[in-house]
Amino acid sequence: MKNTIMMKKNYEFKNLFSKGKFYYGQYIHMYIKKGTTNYNKLGIAVSKKQGKAVKRNRIKRLIRENYKNFEDRIEKGINILIIINKEKDIKEITFKNIEENFYSTLKKANVLEK
Repeated sequence: MKNTIMMKKNYEFKNLFSKGKFYYGQYIHMYIKKGTTNYNKLGIAVSKKQGKAVKRNRIKRLIRENYKNFEDRIEKGINILIIINKEKDIKEITFKNIEENFYSTLKKANVLEK
């Protein structure tokens, strides 16, 4: 992820929760806020209720890998927070599911470059 910084601070997550625009998909939900920087920020949140650490980390890896595939097509200066849908079973989520959902959600948010 060459033009992206991972969000790690709690205040960054809270800022996106309160001021970001919410977009939903079947497997993932996104909070997106346009910023003024020359790089993107990405945050991933997976609840402890979703499963133990191994399962949560697997989902985070799948999301990061999908983000890498779309990174060149996303506008610069976008802050994105990705949350896994709580109603879906974490075992049934695959790379392809996240990829399709990721693209459709970014398209809804209108942050893909033309």
